[in-house]
Amino acid sequence: MNQKTAPADQFEEHRPHLRAVAYRMLGSIAEADDAVQETWLRYDRTETAEVTNLGAWLTTVISRVCLNMLRSRAQRREEPLETGEDGTAGAPRIPDPILGRAGVVDPEQEVMLADSVGLALMVVMESLAPAERVAFVLHDMFAVPFEEIAPLIERTAAATRQLASRARRKVQGQAPAPDKDMSRQRAAVDAFFAAAREGDLEALVAVLDPDVVLRSDGGAVRARHSVVFAGASTVAGQAVLWGKLAPFARPALVNGTAGAVVIGPNGKPMSVMAFTVVAGAIVAIDVLNDPERLAALDLSLFD
Repeated sequence: MNQKTAPADQFEEHRPHLRAVAYRMLGSIAEADDAVQETWLRYDRTETAEVTNLGAWLTTVISRVCLNMLRSRAQRREEPLETGEDGTAGAPRIPDPILGRAGVVDPEQEVMLADSVGLALMVVMESLAPAERVAFVLHDMFAVPFEEIAPLIERTAAATRQLASRARRKVQGQAPAPDKDMSRQRAAVDAFFAAAREGDLEALVAVLDPDVVLRSDGGAVRARHSVVFAGASTVAGQAVLWGKLAPFARPALVNGTAGAVVIGPNGKPMSVMAFTVVAGAIVAIDVLNDPERLAALDLSLFD
């Protein structure tokens, strides 16, 4: 009989939490799963009989794994996309979206999105330095004390507090909390697509916040589609260009907020769109239209 059966069961009890921690830190479902697997390997090689709080111990281990992955990613990161001739800026990477349908409860997704980690928030976290991201995620999202985070990132508790505070200011300034009323979110998104379908610029501007930001990630294959647009008039103009795609937009929950999956007439996904709605107005639109990453998504919910 496998003597590790009981410990393995204990690890499985913590797996959803560990995956949620890793997703917030890495913004990649595949990398999060890799981090969980590496954490299991380290756990399996370690005598943990004397560990009094296994959940905290595992959280520390996976945080170290994720920090190493973030640092490796930062070292190999390519130069940012150059500003285009139209003045648009290179867009940050859009993290992997977690998709769902209204009224469809997925327990695993509920754990992953327990803190309503919208895609706009995940995009902003992509700009954080590795130590900032670890400090912010662990303290603000999982209530880990600074004294426990500090050794992970090789800082003092006071310096760790400062890192988390700096990250918090960035996040709050660039990713405001969305309306909690899902019907209000959906009304704004529906109005957006209706206006885009009709080519109604005035109606589009009316549903957009004056300082709305549109971020699009086309991936390496479609790098010219990786851009940022800002301002209601500019974003409305882009939406009109997409008007012909509006009939193919299917309502979706994207990281727990109102969004859409655009599936073309050939049945292939064209984009995933996440909307951040604040006070009834759209303040951010994050679009993933990278063909390779779209092909890897499970869109069976939208058949």
